[in-house]
Amino acid sequence: MTHVLPTIATSLSGLRRQWRGLCSPQPGSSRLHHLFSHPFWVGLLAFTAAVLWGWAYPLIKLGMTAFGLTASMTGGKMLFAGLRFFISGLIILGVARGMGRSFRVRRLSDWPFIVLFSLLNTTLHYAFFYFGLSHSAGARAAILNSLSVFLVVILACIFFKSDRMGRRKVAGCVVGLAGILALNLGGAESGGFTWLGDGFIILNAVCSAVASLMTRRLCRLVDVLTGTGISLSLGGVLLVVGGLVTDGALPQVTPAGLLYLGALIFISTVSFMIYNRLLLTNPIGKIAIYNSLIPVVGALTSCLFLSEPFYWKYVLAVALAATGIYLINKGKG
Repeated sequence: MTHVLPTIATSLSGLRRQWRGLCSPQPGSSRLHHLFSHPFWVGLLAFTAAVLWGWAYPLIKLGMTAFGLTASMTGGKMLFAGLRFFISGLIILGVARGMGRSFRVRRLSDWPFIVLFSLLNTTLHYAFFYFGLSHSAGARAAILNSLSVFLVVILACIFFKSDRMGRRKVAGCVVGLAGILALNLGGAESGGFTWLGDGFIILNAVCSAVASLMTRRLCRLVDVLTGTGISLSLGGVLLVVGGLVTDGALPQVTPAGLLYLGALIFISTVSFMIYNRLLLTNPIGKIAIYNSLIPVVGALTSCLFLSEPFYWKYVLAVALAATGIYLINKGKG
């Protein structure tokens, strides 16, 4: 019996050390890092964020209707968008505080970059998006907005050594861009290019692509969760201020409108937390290409819940976007 006790004690000590190793975060090997870098979880999380963002298209248009906002109410649309992102940013900052994340910015001189990122990632990005969506069919806007995905892949290969433009990426981008061009097939009765609709969606896509490239540097200046919260809340404040300065208001406040707003806040909070964390530990192109799923979800949900007509060219455009995803990700672990 006496020789067994030391053995048991040694085994228990070993188990304690293993348990501490699992529970204690270690630089570069924490379970959180593993979750956001394992191929299976990376794909699932990126897919989840994309699906949630796809649902935003019908919810935004339904929310505008519920609040009594028309296409000409620019200030009201900015106010609607600003409230969404300001509240979402505050929630993320609260989560960051609860998790003990650092709120420290590396240097005072880094704040201009953070403000610029907030301006591009939230204020301009979603001002253009809400303006364009109010003048366009939800399905069409969802497909056109996938332009940002291919811009990110192309720009990431230019500015980051970890992202290389191979034959599959070239083929995927070409096929995906062909899907966007397919939106202009057919006659005028099936929808054509408009500056107020498509033009603003394209500007939104450019802002989104540039902000995605800036995300990696932002994560070096401040904790990724804190930085996400700051960019959304600050960008949201700028949208609210812009809306109030232009005499924006919500003509009516209804339970349905508040429900849609709450759903949009949930989408922003969860999707941005997932997406920005994935960009920190993975090549930008590998994550951003999953956003090509957004037009699939956005087009389907818009047609189902907004009673929009589903033209044959939408099927072609979505098929080409999905093919682009397959080509770019084929052969990745």
